[in-house]
Amino acid sequence: MLSAALALGVGELAAGLSNRLESFVVAVAGVIIDSAPGGVVRASIETLGMAQKTVLLVGVTIGTLGFGALVGLVARRSPTLAVTLFVAFGSLGAWAVSRESPASTGLSWVVGGVAVTAGAITLLRAPLGIVRSDSDREDPRNTYADRRQFLGWATGMSVAAGALTGVGRVVLADRSVGKARARIVLPDPVRIDQPTTTTGPTTTTGPTTTTGPTTTNPPSPTRTIEATGLSPYLTPNEIFYRIDTALSVPMIDPATWSLSIEGLVAEPYRLGFDDLLTMDLVEHTVTLCCVSNEVGGSLVGNATWTGVPLEKVLQRARPLPHAEQVMARSVDGFTAGFPLGHVSDGRTALLAVGMNGEPLPIVHGFPARLVVAGLYGYVSAVKWLERIRLTTWENNDGYWIPRGWAKEAPIKIASRIDVPRGGRVSAGIQPVAGVAWSPMSGIARVEVSVDGGPWQACELGKTVGGEAWVQWLFRWAAEPGRHSIVVRAIGNDGTVQPSVPVDPAPDGAEGHHLVSVTVT
Repeated sequence: MLSAALALGVGELAAGLSNRLESFVVAVAGVIIDSAPGGVVRASIETLGMAQKTVLLVGVTIGTLGFGALVGLVARRSPTLAVTLFVAFGSLGAWAVSRESPASTGLSWVVGGVAVTAGAITLLRAPLGIVRSDSDREDPRNTYADRRQFLGWATGMSVAAGALTGVGRVVLADRSVGKARARIVLPDPVRIDQPTTTTGPTTTTGPTTTTGPTTTNPPSPTRTIEATGLSPYLTPNEIFYRIDTALSVPMIDPATWSLSIEGLVAEPYRLGFDDLLTMDLVEHTVTLCCVSNEVGGSLVGNATWTGVPLEKVLQRARPLPHAEQVMARSVDGFTAGFPLGHVSDGRTALLAVGMNGEPLPIVHGFPARLVVAGLYGYVSAVKWLERIRLTTWENNDGYWIPRGWAKEAPIKIASRIDVPRGGRVSAGIQPVAGVAWSPMSGIARVEVSVDGGPWQACELGKTVGGEAWVQWLFRWAAEPGRHSIVVRAIGNDGTVQPSVPVDPAPDGAEGHHLVSVTVT
C-alpha cells in the first residue's frame, strides 16, 4: 500500500510542477466520469450534489491504496507477479494522465514511468516477511522482518509519500494565479437591468424604467425581506453552487490566457484578458440554475455579473448566414451549446469577467466564462473559456447531450421554501419565506397553501429585473399541530408553476416544494 502511496505522491508532485499534467487520481477519476453511463453520472449529481467530485476523488485514492495493499500481499509469495501487477496498474494511470493531457503525452508517460519505478523499487526493497514474536524467529522455514526494520521502512515511506503529495498539492495551488487575480481592478461597468412588473397584492416594485443604459451603478439589494434563514438576494461567491466536470480547478494566468472565436465566421480572431477589460463592460443580475436541481434544492444562485455582451464579441467575427449555434469549450474539455439567436433576443448573454463586484473567483471560471440568462448551466455556463465556435445546430452537441440530457434547456419557473425547513416552530405569527425565479419573464406572484387550503398571496421583495430571483414572505398564523406548507409561483407571462412532480432529467425538475412542520 505504501508503494502505491509513493507512486501517487510522485504523480501529485509532477502535476504541481507542470500545469500541463493532471495527477494520477484526477486523471483516473476523469476516465471514470467519461466512461460512466449518463444515468449514473446524473444520479451521482442528484445524490451527492457539490460533494460529487470529492467523493469520487477519495474513492479513487482509497481504491488505489487498496490495490497497493493487495499487491503487497501478492509480493510475499511472488515478487515478480507483484511487480507485473504494479507496472500494469501504473501504466493505466499513465495512460489516463496522457488522455487528460493530450498536449503532453510524452511527459505523461515519463512521469508514469518514474512513479511506477519508484513504487516498484520500494515494493521489492520492503521487508516482506511477517513480523512475529521472538520465539518464532528460529523457524528456518520463514524469513522474518525485524520489527525495527519494518517500522523504519514503513515510517520512511509514509513520510516520503506524504511529503511528495503535500508539496504537489501546495505547488498545484499555484498561488501565482491567485495573486494575479487579486491585482486585477475591473473597470467601472454600465449597469443594465430589466425592470420587473408585478401583479396582484404584492409590495414588489422594480427600478425606474430608463430608455437606455445608465452610467450609475447602484448596488443590487442584498436583502429586501427580513427573515432568519432566508437566502440573501445576492448569493455570496463562497457559497454559490458549483457543478462542473473539472475534477481539479484550472489555474489560468490571465496574462497568457486567450479566447479563440472561430467556426462559421468570416473573420476568426483571438482576444486576451486585457482586450476584454478595454471593452465597454456591463453589469447584470442573473439567476443561474443547474438542471440537476431538485424541487426545493440548493443548486441555484443569484449574482451580479460583469462582462462584455456576447453579441458584441461575436459580431466582430462576422457570423456566416448558416451559423446556428454557439458552441463553447472550457480548458478542461467541457463543451456546451445554445442557439445563436439567444445572444440577440434581449436576454443577458455575457462573456463575464466579474462576479458580485470582483474578478471571477477561480472556482467559478476565472479569468472568463459565459453567463446566459434563462438557460440551464449545462447548455450555456461554460467556465474557464478557451474557445467559442459557431456551428450548425445539427450534429454538433455539447458534453451532456449524448449523455441523455435535452439539447434545448430553458430554465423552468420554480419556487423554494427557505423558512421554515421543517422541524418545530412556536404557535403564533411565523414567517414562511423563500425565493422564486422564472427567467425570462420574472415573477408576478408567489402563493402558499397550508394543509391543502386555498392559495394565499405572499409579499414579494424588490428585484432588479426579471432575470433575477425574487424573495417572498408569508406571515402565517401558526396553530398547534402538524402542518404541511406548499409554495407555487406565477410568472409575468402567466405561467403557473406545475404541481405534478417531474424528475430533473432530461430538462429540469417540476413540482411544488412542500415542507412539514410541527407547531407547539
